[in-house]
Amino acid sequence: MGFDEKWVPVTEAGRDGVRGILAAPGDAVVALDFDGTLAPIVSDPSRARAHPGVRGALEALAARVKAVVVVTGRPAALAVEYGGLAGLPGVVVLGHYGAERWEAGELSAPDVHPGVAAVREALPGVLASVGAPEGTWVEDKGRSLAVHTRRTEVPQEALESLRGPVAGLAAEHGLVVEPGRLVFELRPPGVDKGAALTGFLREVGARVVLYAGDDLGDIAAFAAVEKLRGEGLAGLLVCSGAVGDEPVRELADRADLVVPGPAGVVELLTDLGGAIRAR
Repeated sequence: MGFDEKWVPVTEAGRDGVRGILAAPGDAVVALDFDGTLAPIVSDPSRARAHPGVRGALEALAARVKAVVVVTGRPAALAVEYGGLAGLPGVVVLGHYGAERWEAGELSAPDVHPGVAAVREALPGVLASVGAPEGTWVEDKGRSLAVHTRRTEVPQEALESLRGPVAGLAAEHGLVVEPGRLVFELRPPGVDKGAALTGFLREVGARVVLYAGDDLGDIAAFAAVEKLRGEGLAGLLVCSGAVGDEPVRELADRADLVVPGPAGVVELLTDLGGAIRAR
């Protein structure tokens, strides 16, 4: 069974994306989220590690496509470390939704938005004042802060109870709130995966792209690919759905192809690399 028979997108646009990658891999970019896509979701983000097949799959693809790029809300250096990406030629990491860039072992980044420091100082008091439930915790990403409720007794209820206070604090200091699965991230405005992906694709002159993601933060990247399709770019949108769990519906409904979590993403990428090599 060939690649294009095994992995059949549900949309004609997605099938065009597959055909475009296979016909002209040198014009293609493979773009990937990290958490939930290359690495399983875990309760403690510091323990996240890429699926063991990721490095081999990306190494094979990077040798045959225009570029492989990881687009993540994590700091770029952490994505490199947790993904085992150091030393992989042809792989670029856009961290903090594109505010940071890691390439060929070098990291570049602008100054941190001043609102981040203000929110870092004020956030613990705000959470305490509204009675954030036990298990609520703050992840400091350096250029943004994330409020997680996954460890609370009733995670979704806890998240909703914090929505207003968190949004108010972010607005007060010029930040925006990006929702995700049992998390709110407070970060600078104008920075998202859609803008990061669009800029990268235009920079390298890509004519086709595969983008894979799993959460609400990836909707901006999906929207960017949909817009670029209207400008003549071919694209394949992949939703990584956690095994034993429902995928994020907003993403799955817009995807050309839904695969079973990071293991499914690795299988897809491995098969894609093999299909390109065989042609």
